Amino acid sequence: MVEKIHMKERLMGLQFSIKSREAKDRYIDANIKNIISELSIEIKNFGIEIVLRKLLLSLMSVQLAQNIGVDHHAATEELYYYMKKNEDTSIIILEFIDKIIKINNGNYS
Repeated sequence: MVEKIHMKERLMGLQFSIKSREAKDRYIDANIKNIISELSIEIKNFGIEIVLRKLLLSLMSVQLAQNIGVDHHAATEELYYYMKKNEDTSIIILEFIDKIIKINNGNYS
């Protein structure tokens, strides 16, 4: 049912939707491992703050896509357009990341 509504009727992910359950699971498993590997490398090369910002912006764009009913790419473009116009958003994001890091270091007040 999920595949019928989210993939076949919208003609999205058609190649994925026709795979067997085992093939889908292998594909998802490989993607999860790849994402974790990439994030680990980015943490090492660029620092935790950059990766946290990337994850937070990704979550924001996914939420935006769900809430306004567009695809993830369109929501990401809308988010970045909004953030260019509203610099306060970047400050809020940086402050939130600082709070996360302080909590992680055990000195959040």
